[in-house]
Amino acid sequence: MKKLLRYLADYKKECVLGPLFKMLEATFELFVPLVVAAIIDKGIANGDRSYIVRMCLLLAALAAIGLTNTLFAQYFAAKAATGFSAKLRHALMQHIQKMTYTDLDTLGTSSLITRMTSDINQLQNGVNLTLRLLLRSPFIVFGAMIMAFTVDVKGALVFTVAIPLLSVVVFGIMLMTIPMYRHVQERLDAVTDTTRESLTGVRVIRAFRNEQAETETFRAQNSLLVKMQQKVGSISALMNPLTYVLVNGAVIALIRIGALRVDSGALTTGAVIALYNYMSQILVELIKFANFIINVTKAVACGNRVQAVLESGTPVSDSTDIPQISEAQRGTLSFDRVTFAYAGAAEPSLTDISFTARRGDVIGIIGGTGSGKSTLVNLIPRFYEPTSGSIRIDGIESTAFPRPALRQRIGIVPQKAVLFHGTIRQNLQWGMKDADDAALHAALSTAQAEDIVRAKKDGLDEMITESGHNLSGGQRQRLTIARALVRRPEFLILDDSTSALDYATDAALRKALRALPEQPTVFIVSQRTASIQHADRILVLEDGHLAGSGTHEALLQSCPVYQEIYASQFPDDAKKEVQRNGK
Repeated sequence: MKKLLRYLADYKKECVLGPLFKMLEATFELFVPLVVAAIIDKGIANGDRSYIVRMCLLLAALAAIGLTNTLFAQYFAAKAATGFSAKLRHALMQHIQKMTYTDLDTLGTSSLITRMTSDINQLQNGVNLTLRLLLRSPFIVFGAMIMAFTVDVKGALVFTVAIPLLSVVVFGIMLMTIPMYRHVQERLDAVTDTTRESLTGVRVIRAFRNEQAETETFRAQNSLLVKMQQKVGSISALMNPLTYVLVNGAVIALIRIGALRVDSGALTTGAVIALYNYMSQILVELIKFANFIINVTKAVACGNRVQAVLESGTPVSDSTDIPQISEAQRGTLSFDRVTFAYAGAAEPSLTDISFTARRGDVIGIIGGTGSGKSTLVNLIPRFYEPTSGSIRIDGIESTAFPRPALRQRIGIVPQKAVLFHGTIRQNLQWGMKDADDAALHAALSTAQAEDIVRAKKDGLDEMITESGHNLSGGQRQRLTIARALVRRPEFLILDDSTSALDYATDAALRKALRALPEQPTVFIVSQRTASIQHADRILVLEDGHLAGSGTHEALLQSCPVYQEIYASQFPDDAKKEVQRNGK
C-alpha cells in the first residue's frame, strides 16, 4: 500500500493545504466551548446583554471562518484524491497492457476489472477521508482534552480514562477487519467473474434454457459475498455503539463530578457546560474517526490488492535496439526443439517442435482440439515465451526483438473476432493509424469484406457496436482479417479465423492472399483440411507433438493423424485415395 503513495507526488500542495485548512477549522472550533462558558458565566449571570451580543457575533465569526476553511479543505482533498485515483488507474492499465499472457491467465480478467474499478474507488474515498480526518479528529480529541484541563483539572481527569479506552476499541476493530475486507474483495472477484461469464454467454444460456441454473449459481456466489460482508460489517458496526457507551459513560461521570464541584463553589456552571461541550466534541470526532477507520481499512485492503497487480508480472527482458535484418533472411521463421508449458500445468502443451517457414510460404496448422495449435502461433509474437528451445525470426532470436517492434511486423487474427465500438474505419486503422481509404479498401478487398462496407449506408464511417454485435460472425471475421492486412505484415497469423466463412469465401480469401504483391509468410490454423490443403507445408499436431509435416499429398500417404482428420471431413475422397494408393 505504501508504494502507491508515489502517485500523490504531483499533489503535494493539496496534501498539505487540505489537512492544514482542516486543522485551522479545528482550532477555531476548540474555542467555541470557552465562548459559550463566558456567555453563561458573564453575560447571562450578570444580565449583560451587550456582552451576550458581542459573544454571539464572535460565535458567528468562528462559524464563518470554520466553514470557509472546511470548503477549502474539501476542495484540496477532493482534487488530490481524484487525481491520485486517475493516475493510479492509468498506471494500472499501462501495467496490465505490458503483462504477458501467462500473467493475465494467472490473475484473471474479472479480478483485474474489480481492482481497476471497485478497489481504486475505495482507495480514492480512503485518500479523501485521510486528508480530511486523519489529523483533524485526533487533534480535536487531544485538543479538547487539553482545553478541558485549562477549565478544570479534576473534571478533565475523566478524559484521560475515556480516550485510551476508546483508542483500544477503534484500533482493535481496525486490526480485526483489515484481512476480512481483503477476503470480501476476493469474493467480489468471484461474483464479477460469474456475472461476466453469464452476460457474455447469455445467448447460449437462453438457447439451452439454462437461465434458472445460472440464476442459482449467481445467487450462491452472491450469498457467499453477502455473508462475508455481513460478518465483517457486524464487527465494524460494533465501533459506533461501543464508542457511544464509553463516551456517554464519561459524560455521566463528568456531569456528576461537575455538579458536586459547582455545589461546593469550586466550579462555575459555564465551566461545566464547557467540559460537557468538549466531551461532545470528542464524541462527534470519535464517531467520525470510527467511520474513517472503517473506510480506511477497506482502502488499505483494496490498495494492497492493486499494489499486488503492479508488483506482479514477469519482467520483460526486451532489448532496446532493433536488430539489423538481412534481406535474404527476411520473412523466414524457424522453431528449434521448442517446448512450452503453461504456468501450473502438469504437462507441456507443446513438446520438441521444429520446423522452418520461408518467405512467402503458407503454413497450415491442423490437429484435434487441445493439440496446441493456438499455443504454437501465440509463441511467434511472444505472447508466451518458450519453456525451452528457440524461435528465430528473420534469422534472429525472437528475444532479440523488442516486443513492439516484433509485433509491428506481424498481423494477427485471433480465434475470437474482436471488434471495438467505433466506426469501421477506426477499427481497420488499428492495423495502421495513418492508413488512407485506398489502403483500407485494398485490405477489405483481399479479406473479401468489400460487400460489408458497400451494404452500409455510411460506408467506412458506419458505427460498430461493442464487440461488433451488429455484425454477423462471418462479417466480424472478415473485418478482423482486413484489419491485420492493413498493416501489410511480414507475417500473417490466421488462428482459426475463417471458421464462420463459407467454403467459397474461404477459397477466395486464400487465393487473394496468394496474389498479394508483397506476399507475407502466412500461418493458417484451421480445423478444415480444405482451408490448408493447398498450403506449402502443413504441420499436424497431436497432444502437443508434431505428428506430421509436409504437403497435403505427402501427409495423406504418411501421416495417420492427418488421414483420420481428412477422412472424417471428406469420406468419399479418402476412400478414392486409399484405392488409388492400393493400386
